[in-house]
Parts: sequence; structure tokens; C-alpha cells
Amino acid sequence: MVVTIVHIEVTPENIESFILATTENHLESVKEPGNLRFDVLRNDAYPNMFLLYEAYENEESAAAHKKTAHYLKWRETVAPWMAKPREGIRHTAIVPEL
Repeated sequence: MVVTIVHIEVTPENIESFILATTENHLESVKEPGNLRFDVLRNDAYPNMFLLYEAYENEESAAAHKKTAHYLKWRETVAPWMAKPREGIRHTAIVPEL
């Protein structure tokens, strides 16, 4: 299982728009072959900080996500709303195993 945890800081005036666009991306991402999870989390202490938890069966399905129309639309839409560039950190799951 391949997991990417994406840290995102959104400018305060764009939080609601970010949530809407990211929800749309989530709804399509969970339909992708090989997608195991696609969670959108918001920091309780810092409401403009978000975390995406993306889990895919393998490298191929994780890479295919980056080529989907919904991901490309999301990436272009939300980029100007970020206070700084998003940071995606790749992980390999130890447990549970697939």
C-alpha cells in the first residue's frame, strides 16, 4: 500500500472554496481503481491547515491518480488559494498489509 500525506495551508479567505473543490476531488478519487482511502482532514487548532490522506493499492494506481481529470482540475483550481505550496510526503504502509 502506498500512502501520501499532503499538508496544505490555505489562505483564510479561500477556505470555503477550498473545501468545496477538495470535496469534489475526494468524491471522484474514491471511485478510482486501486484507491483504498482518500480522507480530507482539517486541523482543529488552525482551521486554514488541511491534510489529505491518500492510500492506493500500489505505485501504479497512485500514479494514475495524478493523471485523472478531477485531480488536474483540483490542482489548478486550488493552487492560487494556498498560503504556500502544498507538501506531499510518500509513505509505505507497514500494517495493515494488502
